[in-house]
Amino acid sequence: MSLRPLGLYVHWPYCARICPYCDFNVALDRRPGQAEALHRAILADLAAQAAQAGPRDLASIFFGGGTPSLMAPDQVAGIISAARTAFGAAGALEITLEANPTDAEAGRFAAFAEAGVNRLSLGVQALDDESLAFLGRNHGAEEATRAAALAARLFPRLSLDLIYARPGQTEADWSAELRQAAALGAEHISPYQLTIEPGTAFDRAVRRGTLTLTDPDLGARLYETTQAVLQAEGFEAYEVSNHARGPGARSRHNLVYWRGEDYLGVGPGAHGRLTVDGRRLATEALPAIPAYIARVGEQGTGLAVRETLTAVQAAEERLLMGLRTLEGVPLAELAPLPLSRLPDLEATGFVLTADGRLFATAQGRPVLNRVIEELAS
Repeated sequence: MSLRPLGLYVHWPYCARICPYCDFNVALDRRPGQAEALHRAILADLAAQAAQAGPRDLASIFFGGGTPSLMAPDQVAGIISAARTAFGAAGALEITLEANPTDAEAGRFAAFAEAGVNRLSLGVQALDDESLAFLGRNHGAEEATRAAALAARLFPRLSLDLIYARPGQTEADWSAELRQAAALGAEHISPYQLTIEPGTAFDRAVRRGTLTLTDPDLGARLYETTQAVLQAEGFEAYEVSNHARGPGARSRHNLVYWRGEDYLGVGPGAHGRLTVDGRRLATEALPAIPAYIARVGEQGTGLAVRETLTAVQAAEERLLMGLRTLEGVPLAELAPLPLSRLPDLEATGFVLTADGRLFATAQGRPVLNRVIEELAS
């Protein structure tokens, strides 16, 4: 009997440097022995949550952060082994690890591949030194190119992350950068428009007046440039910010989120979603590293939140995540929502319904946040 598929997200919060645009749960590794204690806590948390989840088919493992490529390869291997022991695998198991393209981290790539990682998500972010310095990255353009070439040789799947709508960036600049990225051997590219998150260094710079955001009209044109260039390079925008060369190159783990499937989250601040007896459970771990380690030692897991979503909350989440994809959302899963604005949005061409599913159109995707807001209101 086929079991309900499950993803596993592992949060490794340590970074060598905190980027000025980042609002993730990250920290600098300054406490001797803490990383080793965190690794032990993650293994214990995984075992405890796996026991609560029951028998499942594991579809994917995703090491995110932070900078999981700062982990020792044997730590990565230990978590993979523990996950395989706890669950059965649903066919080929996708195991992704996020990495920065510094020479030091690239030196570990072969060991990560040996540990079982088969998909590397490389945080290139930009391909010129001036932009990388602005973004606070600790690698240069040449390092990024070398790391991508090495990763393409070592891993069956390679994904590149890029940030656009940087100050001073033109459509011609971005078009050339996308073509350069497409030539690096990746089958998956994730271009994200620069956004200013509250509490980040960039947020403080905007409020001081020392950083000016890209004009929204230019940002919209850069988005259109992204679609046109990557389509010409053989990539399909299967999600608003994710492009793949064919279905096999799509991120199986991200599809877990977008399809409303179940996943466990281990590590400080990690979120999870689990369906138990027809109820949709939302979990969240304590974000502070020492508190997370202590909670695991005291209670077996690091979870601070374990609550049941209402039918409306679950449907809103399904709408928010699923409408981002080309495959859309089954209307049956949105039944708790009134969707009173659906006829108007469909009449104006922002969404369409077909075969019992709701889709965002090419016209609706650039303004998807507003479309979802209208649908959920």
